[in-house]
Amino acid sequence: MIEKRTEQRHRVFKGAMITFEGSGVACTVRNMSAGGAAIDLDGPVALPQSFTLSISRDNFVRSCRTVWRSDRRIGLAFVQ
Repeated sequence: MIEKRTEQRHRVFKGAMITFEGSGVACTVRNMSAGGAAIDLDGPVALPQSFTLSISRDNFVRSCRTVWRSDRRIGLAFVQ
């Protein structure tokens, strides 16, 4: 596989929440960089192209867009 990331991601294991259109879905952040993250979902969920990722214990809130999706893992880019 060819590495396309511009920044190295760091492995993490943090509970988070995806919010969109008044709904919330729990997820687990598996790795992060300044520009994006990979998250795992507990099951199949239909998500819009853009949403908000929040990690409450870190006071972290970012607007995101989906870059790729594989089964229950989703790659995100943070929207500037």
